[in-house]
Amino acid sequence: MTQYRFARIGLLLAAIGLGAGPALVQTAHAQDKKEIAGAQQETVRKEMYKFLDGKVLTPLLEGKKYAEVTALLDQADAMPNKTGYEQYVINRTRLAVAFGTNDRAKLIEMLEYATASGRMEKEEAARFTQALAGYYQEDKNWPKVIEKLTKYHQMSGDPKVPRQIMRIRFEAGDYKGVQADLLKQLDESIKSNKPMTRDDLHMLADASHRLKDKAAYLTALEGLVRWHPRDSYWSDMLYRTRGKENYSTRFSADIVRLQKVATTKMEEQDYVELAEVDQLEGQFIEGKAVLDAGIANGVVKMTDKIKKLKAQLDKQAADDTKSIAASEANARKAKNGTGLVNLGYAFVTMGQYDKGIGLIQEGIAKGGLKNAEDAKLRLGYSYAMAGKKDEAIKILETVQGADGRADLARYWILWINRPYPATVGEEDKQG
Repeated sequence: MTQYRFARIGLLLAAIGLGAGPALVQTAHAQDKKEIAGAQQETVRKEMYKFLDGKVLTPLLEGKKYAEVTALLDQADAMPNKTGYEQYVINRTRLAVAFGTNDRAKLIEMLEYATASGRMEKEEAARFTQALAGYYQEDKNWPKVIEKLTKYHQMSGDPKVPRQIMRIRFEAGDYKGVQADLLKQLDESIKSNKPMTRDDLHMLADASHRLKDKAAYLTALEGLVRWHPRDSYWSDMLYRTRGKENYSTRFSADIVRLQKVATTKMEEQDYVELAEVDQLEGQFIEGKAVLDAGIANGVVKMTDKIKKLKAQLDKQAADDTKSIAASEANARKAKNGTGLVNLGYAFVTMGQYDKGIGLIQEGIAKGGLKNAEDAKLRLGYSYAMAGKKDEAIKILETVQGADGRADLARYWILWINRPYPATVGEEDKQG
């Protein structure tokens, strides 16, 4: 996970004016103690003013003569019975010195003092508090970072802060807490149909990986596929689905079929696997089309094994095409609907969607299927491949099974509702 970094602290502090101490004295010292807006203006006593005169301190600070400034501040600080305002002016100027000399310990001490003084404008106090959070992050003092960011959020209302705090909690090792909060956020995002950010989903995946929580990691991948589809997310999600303990290998072809339509390009092994499984299942037309696609885009290399497989599928697909009318008659004569379902899907792979879907429905209605839910899954994604979104979702939402079948149905719905086609991300381009 990319670690969050605050804006450069030096730029932040320079922008809000750490050299403001002398200016305070210039405007605040009033020998005649005039009243402003009906309230007594706070002042620096006359005998202390000679050490804090802005006309003296400002040129010294600008000339980086910090030792001379410190000597004057020490003399002012040594005076007895200082008022709260006098101490504030002294320490605000010490803050400028600490910044100029890169004295981190003193800088943090003076920032803490200033923000706790109650004498700063709200906006300035918020910026100083944000700066403190940045320094504590550099020190990896995570509790303090969270404390200051929380306070900064209360002061500023900055909507980015809650996510920043979440990232700090992650860096602090609160993987369980971060995971719980992000899972809740994911659930709420799905219910409200408001996309969760890719960074937050990455954080959820990362936290789940560190906790060795495979189920939650897969849930994070589903979120990424739902709102931010990429080849790598689809491939990882489908690969990990295969790795689930209850997964049935009879869905190997179904998984690769989904990968084929969901991603821009598959790996060589995926094209070959689907072609080989199709050959075993008698789906020669799809097997030939898949292998030809892999060869055409340069992913599948023409080795002796591939040449042999291609020759077999070419002949088998040609024979199937010639005998498809007779196959339909034979399927209708069969005692169960398995032949009709298989033949219907063959028509779907040929682009004859209405014909194919009708045969699959006929086969399901005929009954006698070894796995009727498998047939429903195939019917659902046949509708999806035909571009009939509503019909596909209606069928797929009814598919059940803890062996990977319900997962596949849910993934097809994710593909149907995709915000845009999967893309090749930068990390995918890099290999």
